[in-house]
Order: sequence, then C-alpha cells, then structure tokens
Amino acid sequence: MRPNILFVLVDQHRGDCLPTYGNPDLRTPHLDALGADGVVYDRAYCVYPVCTPSRYSLLSGLHVHQHMGWSNHCTLPAGLPTWPRLLRDSGYQTAVVGKMHVAPTYLDVGFQQMSLAEQNGPGRYDDDYHAWLRERDLVDATDLIDQEREYRQHASEPYWLTCGAGRSNLAEEHHSTTWIGDRAMEQLASWSPGGGQALLMSFIKPHHPFDPPAPWDQMYDPCQVQMPLGWTDQIDPGDLAFQGGYFPHEELTPEKVRRVAAYYYATISQIDHHVGRCLDLLRERGLYDDTLVIYHADHGDYLGYRHLFLKGNHMYEPLMRVPLLLKWPQQKHAGQRCSDLVCGVDIAPTLVAAAGLEPPQSWAGLDLGGDDTRPVVFAEVGRGRQYMAADARYKLLLCRERDQSRLFDLAEDPLEQQNLFDQQAHAVTQQRLETALYHWLAFDSPTPVHLDPKAKTVEGKPNGGTTWQESYDFFAAKMDDHIGH
Repeated sequence: MRPNILFVLVDQHRGDCLPTYGNPDLRTPHLDALGADGVVYDRAYCVYPVCTPSRYSLLSGLHVHQHMGWSNHCTLPAGLPTWPRLLRDSGYQTAVVGKMHVAPTYLDVGFQQMSLAEQNGPGRYDDDYHAWLRERDLVDATDLIDQEREYRQHASEPYWLTCGAGRSNLAEEHHSTTWIGDRAMEQLASWSPGGGQALLMSFIKPHHPFDPPAPWDQMYDPCQVQMPLGWTDQIDPGDLAFQGGYFPHEELTPEKVRRVAAYYYATISQIDHHVGRCLDLLRERGLYDDTLVIYHADHGDYLGYRHLFLKGNHMYEPLMRVPLLLKWPQQKHAGQRCSDLVCGVDIAPTLVAAAGLEPPQSWAGLDLGGDDTRPVVFAEVGRGRQYMAADARYKLLLCRERDQSRLFDLAEDPLEQQNLFDQQAHAVTQQRLETALYHWLAFDSPTPVHLDPKAKTVEGKPNGGTTWQESYDFFAAKMDDHIGH
C-alpha cells in the first residue's frame, strides 16, 4: 500500500523556534509529539530565503537558478516535473489547502483540488479565503496594512512602534490559520482507507504581521519571553549597508524584539493547535500509522539576530535554518535526530520515492529515506548577489560585492560574530568552499532541459489541420512502400 502524505508547510519559521530545537518559551505539544514519532533534522536549510523561489524548489526538486523562479511574482516553467504532478499522474489524489504564493494564483503544478489562502500580491484578490471573507463582509485589515504598500503608507504609529505585532482585527474563527486548519480537516475527513492521498497544508503564518487572534494573543507575556539567541546591541555597519530593513533595523530595541517574539510564538502555537487537530483526526480514522507527515518552512526570520529583523540581509543561520520534522509510516526511525546537511530540494525526491516512484534524474536533491549525504549544502539569493556554501563546520557567504562576503566557523562561533573571510589563517577553508560553490554552479546543478508539449501555439495550423498521428501514419505507410521496393 502506498502511504498517504501530509505536508505541513509554514512561512518564515526560524529554525530554533520550537521546543525540540531548544526554545525555552514556546509551547507546541503536537509538534513535539510529531518530532518524537519521527526524525528531527538539526541542519535543514532553505535554498533561497524568499517565499516563492523557495516554494518552487520544494515543488520541483530544483535549485532556483535551475527553475528560474527568482522572485515572489514569477511562474514555474510548465514543463518541469513536480512532486504533486508525478503523484497525481501515478494515481494519487492530490490537494492543497492554504498558501501557494505562485503566479498565476491557481497555477497547475499537479494538485487536483486547490483551496487557497494567499497574502501578498494579486493572489489575495483571487483566492478562496478572501472570497470567503467578502461573503461575510470582513477584511483582514491588520494583514493588508502590513503587506500592501497602498495601505502600509497610512499605517498608524502603534504599527511602527510594535513592528506589526498585535492582535488581529479578525476573530479566531475568521483568521487565516483557523480557515486553513478547518479546510485541511475537511480534506483529511474525505480520505479513504488504502493510501494514495496527498495533502499540502500550507499556512500563511508565522510570517509577519505577527497578528494572532484572541485568545492566542495573550498566550505569551513579552516581559517573560527570553531574547532570541544572537541579539546584539548594535547593528553591524556592513549588514546595515547591505539592507536597511522592512522595519528599520537601527530602531530595533530589546523591548520590540520581545514583543514580536511573544506574538510570533503565539502564531506558531496556534498552528500547532490545528496541526494537532489534523493528526488526531488521522489517528481516529486509523490513518496515522500509514501517513508520512512533514513539518517544514520555506525560510526563517532573523528575529533580532545581529540586530536584524524579518529577512532580506545576509544568509545568517536564523534566516536559512528551518525546522524539519519527518514522520515516516509506521513511525520508522521514531525519536531519531539527524545532523546531516539537508535542504529544500530534498523534499520532492523524498515524497516521490516514498510513493514508490523514481525521482527524475534532473532533480538536485536527496531522498531522505535513503543513505546518501552531502558534504556541502548550498543556497542563493538575489540572482547572483549572494551565495552560501556550508559544510559540517564552516559557512561561506560569497557576495557580488566582495567586501560583503563572510566566512564563519560555526563550531567555535555559532552566532556568526567573527568574520574570517580573506584571513590568511583560513585561506584553505575559504578556497575549498569557494571551489565547491563554483563546482555546484557549473556541474552539479545545471539548468534542466525544458520541454512543454502542451505549450500554447499560434492559431491556425500551416499543415491544413492534419493531426500529428494522421501525418505520422501517412508517412509511415509511404516509407513502408519505399523500403519494400
């Protein structure tokens, strides 16, 4: 029997922001239990710290320079295989609930059913969630003010003082997290015994604005929340020159960071609640043991690290390292921790292989159910502005502006405070990682051949309307006569 698949994808979840990764404040009992039933990956990296490019890599098994989806408003080439399309074509029932962040909004990447809740860009005016809000004469005003420039320019002073951390204007029953959880429950309730069903349950949160609804907004007291690891009293001048911040980095204070952390944690706890509902339903229906469950994020968040906030700066650890919990059917490997270097392109081959299919040769990732490992993990951002190459100990950030490049010894300096780039004592390590990066770009991850047999063509066929098969049969018969003579 082929396993069911439940892939829980969240947005902007910093890798150490779960109890299983050592966070002392967060309460996520359902994700804790999921980790105990599966494998916890301690060094899982995103491949591109921006939503859509990263999500296309999760779908396609390709790095961003391979699939060419460089921004939040781009289209995945139609001819590229994706894990939902391969599963669908093999007989799986495939569905997505929640955030896709693709263009166009309902781009066909292989899901037979799509019930979408979008946030940024045109998608929020096309999707099911906002149509549902319109039917109830509601607006997610807190989110619109944070996300859309035409409203953000009129944001009130409290928005700027709190960095967008506050209670949602929507009641819990109308909040996007609840809406996504409810629709996922409906999908799982429709699953039949026998396997072969796949659901992507994709939350908008904990992406900013940090706006949990009541009563979740009261779950964490900012005065009691510990400062996230890596806070510095001043911002590095190089970081500030690289990017100034969605909220100005220079204006961050410990009080702002603690408040944001409290509301950020509340959105994660709210997600945990709805994931728990879904897992309980699978258990009640006798489907849990036969289901592969993944919890993962498209990228992280600085959350005060090095006096930075959100994303958009150097590819430091809190931005790049993301949670990855993987529960196998029958709870195989339950309770294990894995320190292997893994990344977003590993998700697609893992899901396809778990379904009993052969991953395409063009895919760059590893099947996490196998024994293969990688010595170096890579990432990129900004269409060549910055690359990352990290091994078991060191991490290189190679920038187009070479004076912005960084090299860190993560074993001795896990908070990335000492830049070793271009220091003679570390020249061998730097050269090794630079060489590995160049080899990855030149040989290990080439752009795949793009073929779309169903690509749109101009109207009016020059061959008089004859079909391919009719033309083939005609010439085959002629060739039989020719060869026969």
